Amino acid sequence: MTTGLCVGGMEFGALLGREWLAVNGIGGYACSTVPGLDTRKYHGLLVAAMAPPVRRMVLLSRVEETLWCDGQRFALDCNEYPGVIYPQGHRHLEEFQPGETPRWIYRGDGWQLQKELRLVPGQNTVVLTYTLLSRGAVDLQIRPLLAMRPIHDLSYQWNGRLLVEDRNKHHHRIPATVRTPEVFFAHDGRFTAAPNWYLNQIYRREQERGYGGLEDLWTPGTVRFHLTRTKAVHFACSADPIELKTIAKATPKPPTHVPVDRKLDALAEAAGQFVVSGPGESPGAMRTSACMAGYPWFGPASRPGLIGFAGLFLVTGRFAQAKSMLLSLAGQVRSGLMPSHFPEDGSEPLYQGADISLWFANAVWDYLRYSADEETGRRLLDVLLSVIESYRRGTELGISIGPDGLIASRAPGMPTSWMDAKVGDWVITPRVGRPVELNALWYNAVRIAAELCERFGRVDRARILNDLAASARQSFNQRFWNKSAGCCYDVIDDHGQDPSVRPNQLLAISLPFAVLDDERHAAVLEKVQGELLTPFGLRTLSPSDPCYQGRYTGGIVSRDRAYHNGSAFPWLLGEYAAAFLKVCGRNESTRTEVERLIRPCIDHVLGEGLGQLRELFDGDAPHASGGALASAVSVGQILRAYAEYVVGLLPTAPAAPAATPTVDILPPAAARIPNPA
Repeated sequence: MTTGLCVGGMEFGALLGREWLAVNGIGGYACSTVPGLDTRKYHGLLVAAMAPPVRRMVLLSRVEETLWCDGQRFALDCNEYPGVIYPQGHRHLEEFQPGETPRWIYRGDGWQLQKELRLVPGQNTVVLTYTLLSRGAVDLQIRPLLAMRPIHDLSYQWNGRLLVEDRNKHHHRIPATVRTPEVFFAHDGRFTAAPNWYLNQIYRREQERGYGGLEDLWTPGTVRFHLTRTKAVHFACSADPIELKTIAKATPKPPTHVPVDRKLDALAEAAGQFVVSGPGESPGAMRTSACMAGYPWFGPASRPGLIGFAGLFLVTGRFAQAKSMLLSLAGQVRSGLMPSHFPEDGSEPLYQGADISLWFANAVWDYLRYSADEETGRRLLDVLLSVIESYRRGTELGISIGPDGLIASRAPGMPTSWMDAKVGDWVITPRVGRPVELNALWYNAVRIAAELCERFGRVDRARILNDLAASARQSFNQRFWNKSAGCCYDVIDDHGQDPSVRPNQLLAISLPFAVLDDERHAAVLEKVQGELLTPFGLRTLSPSDPCYQGRYTGGIVSRDRAYHNGSAFPWLLGEYAAAFLKVCGRNESTRTEVERLIRPCIDHVLGEGLGQLRELFDGDAPHASGGALASAVSVGQILRAYAEYVVGLLPTAPAAPAATPTVDILPPAAARIPNPA
């Protein structure tokens, strides 16, 4: 529910710093800067998920747009070539409206034109609609420019032949080659074939980040339209054959709810962009739900979806999708571990996180807080018990439980916590041993399993689990407490302790079952507030530490060094808020303080973020944004904190749906947010 952006008067650099996003619900997306100048190789008007939600490819990179009015020529698009911005269509851009269907309004001498972009839900199809808002008539010519390559690659002119075939005069096909996929485009104008290469397009953000940033794009020709006032014309591009009349007439369903909170609506809309569907396990089977970690370059991943689970799925009423994701992960357990990443190439999932199965336990707890689905709860309890037994026996990633009940992860050369930055063989934040948050999550998971065993009549098993948890809690408070610093050690191992002041210790307070003794909570909160808290998140390392890096800038090594050694992550504000309320209680004063705490992140969603929240911000002021432009875990945690702690939308435990609907019939997320009493 972000407002329109009045572009007139804004500096060109500021426009390039604002990136919009639209998604199709199966992993595909459209994304670029406000003026349409692609600054990343991940930008494009149709980035299709060829095997939803993975194998994403940039099919339609951009379109070249030229308008003629009274014999004058006006270029509307914008691009960067070596040493020049050409053309400079941003000079005619008057207004931009982000959202599910982004809109641009261009104005020139005697004319005003609206452009609208719409991704067809559940399909790899984009539709561009142009409408003349002024009187008179104009001619419009567009030239589609295609990359037709995987999102992490770049396209270059090559000697093989790219062809365009006419299926009819309004529908055309570009056959597949050994390098490029089959692509279709359709229109209600007049197409003239003129195949050609556009060379040396520059992606400035890629070059700044230390990657290749030069690409060649291919065009099949031009499409020309004649527009009169209020007449709409269309251009569509797809990975599949197109029925233009059908998709051009389809319009997004209007919201069925009465907006009661603009902030809540904006966060809910942002959350919905990460929930995607993939194919069922067999032909005709119900689609499974997953969570995209972030846009534009992150694919589906478990950890972000589980950390942000309550906000992404439950606050927004996506109970069926929540159930689908939990059952899908439960079906992929391997020796107690759950998948961490689902590779872009569609290969087998990776198992590289020691904490993910424990975050899964927390998500199950939240799911049962919000739903009355005890049947699924019983099924998932069996999975939790198997995870706990696997961890107790010892499993992959060097996971083991010591005699003291504490959990360790020792996987040489592989980071297994959320602080997983790695350059080549260099693990930048090695946390081998017993990380503080892993043990907080372990205690929390065991207590959750014990509580569910009691709920479902497995009393003897609950007693065993509670004894295990009590042992872990006693050892945790003996070994992790750094008395001189008044906070927790970050990691302990057989040779000593790591006294780095990091935000991971918050989980020893913030989780439903806190492993840290109550009398120590206030001291930890004070330490974290004093050294780590920023307006946009918590720093990942104290500025007083010699390893602190306060700017997330430069090339690959420079950015990855700062990633978990100073960058501030918004998602940690959710854990900070939970810990703050445990220490200070829930009342009007603390509600106001939590709202103040997360307001800068919400303002970012409503303003500069154009409807989304960034992955991270600099630890140093003025806290410039960085990382992915849209982060699932950032949005999920801030939405949950705002809904539960500020607005007071507490779970009402409705009955869970019997089946998981497919994404293309799912109503808007905001429509399912209950009206607060």
